[in-house]
Amino acid sequence: MRKSLEAINLAALAFMFWVYWNARFGPGRLPDRVPTHFDLAGNPNGWDTSSSLPLFSVVAVAIYLMLTLAVRFPAYFNYPVEVTAENRPRLEALTVDLIAWLKTEIICLFAWIQWVIIDMARRGRGDLSLLALLPVFLVVLIGTLVWFIVAMRRAARTESGS
Repeated sequence: MRKSLEAINLAALAFMFWVYWNARFGPGRLPDRVPTHFDLAGNPNGWDTSSSLPLFSVVAVAIYLMLTLAVRFPAYFNYPVEVTAENRPRLEALTVDLIAWLKTEIICLFAWIQWVIIDMARRGRGDLSLLALLPVFLVVLIGTLVWFIVAMRRAARTESGS
C-alpha cells in the first residue's frame, strides 16, 4: 500500500508542477493577478501576482520531504500506547502507514487548491467553497488519525496478550 501511496504523492506533485508550468508558460496563460485568499463563501478577497503560485508547489514539496524524512526515524515517534519489544515493530509499521496516508491527503489537497485557484484566475470567477472543502478535509484527516490510533491500541493489546 505504501508504494501505491508514494506513487500517488509523486503523481500529485508532478501534476502541481505541470499545472503551474502550463498556467505560466502554456497557451492559456494566467492574468497578472490571481486569487490567493477566499472568504467562507469561496469568493476571492485577496489577490497577488501569478508569480506567487509556485508557493503551493514549494510548500507541498517541503511537506513531502519532511514527512518522508520523518519515517526514517520511527524510534523517535510518540505513540498513544506503551511501546514494548513485542509491539514495537507493529506500532512502527502502523505509524509509517499513517504518515504515508497523511502525506497523500495533504499533497492531494494542495494540488486541488492550486488547480482551483488557476481555474478561478482564468475564468475571473470561481466557486471554491471552503464551507464544503474544510469539513471534508478535516473529516478525512481526523478519520485517518482515529483509525490508526485505534489500530495501534488494538496492536498493543494483542501483542501484550491482554
